[in-house]
Amino acid sequence: MKKSNSSRIMLAVSMAIFGTLAPFVRNVAVSSGELAFYRAIMAAIILGLFLLITRQKIPFRTIKKELVLLLFSGVAMGFNWILLFEAYKYTTVSAATLSYYFAPVIVTLVCPLLFKEKMRAKQWICFVMSTVGLVLITGIGDSQSGTDNLKGILFGIGAAFFYATVILLNKFIKNVAGIHRTFLQFIAAIIVLVPYVAFSGGVTLGVLDSKGWVCLLIVGILHTGITYCLYFSSLKELPGQKAAILSYIDPLVAVLISVTVLGESMSLLQIIGGALILGFTLWNELPSQKAQS
Repeated sequence: MKKSNSSRIMLAVSMAIFGTLAPFVRNVAVSSGELAFYRAIMAAIILGLFLLITRQKIPFRTIKKELVLLLFSGVAMGFNWILLFEAYKYTTVSAATLSYYFAPVIVTLVCPLLFKEKMRAKQWICFVMSTVGLVLITGIGDSQSGTDNLKGILFGIGAAFFYATVILLNKFIKNVAGIHRTFLQFIAAIIVLVPYVAFSGGVTLGVLDSKGWVCLLIVGILHTGITYCLYFSSLKELPGQKAAILSYIDPLVAVLISVTVLGESMSLLQIIGGALILGFTLWNELPSQKAQS
């Protein structure tokens, strides 16, 4: 019981930290690709040290068969970060985060095609209502919604697509689990982001002031390295249902920070849209009564 309680606290803390990412990203004056590159480097170092200290060996013998999948999942993770960081630049943190949380809906829609799973009535309802929520967030038909806002939301949806790709690829990776998989994905992301950064502007760390450096270190060390360690350590002791519920602390904290700290406004329709996305994606992840009985 004590282990379960401590795991809940660890997961809740990690989700809350994830939810505070956007303000720090906005204060790092480098391109989104370059920031994703530095984030992957710092996270890989911290996760590598964590694996070394806890003596968790990576099963290199079993990795060979899934090396291509790990590489592509690392690529998807890197571009997921880039697009999410771009979303923060053009729209509010609330709109970017809620658009990003459309990823589980994409997974629900694609799984029947890849894994021959049948979509139940509950899943169709969740998909339709979450899509309605996304339309409300975009402000389509609202004359006060500018092109930058829509651009930011489209970046958020793009980030959701790549995050969904990571989730789907992970379903095919059977021999490398948890924190080992994420560490290797960070390494793959670094390999891919090196040429990307080189051809898209190169290293521009010289433009950072002291505030930018502090925010960069916080994004890489706290929001990625340390928080991923907390996240995967807590998942070992928690069932999927409880983990799914606690994971929604992330978008809720992000929305609260957007409104209360950053002073960003949300229209009534966007609030309703956000509630539809979070409510119906959460309902979709929770087991039905038939499954529980």
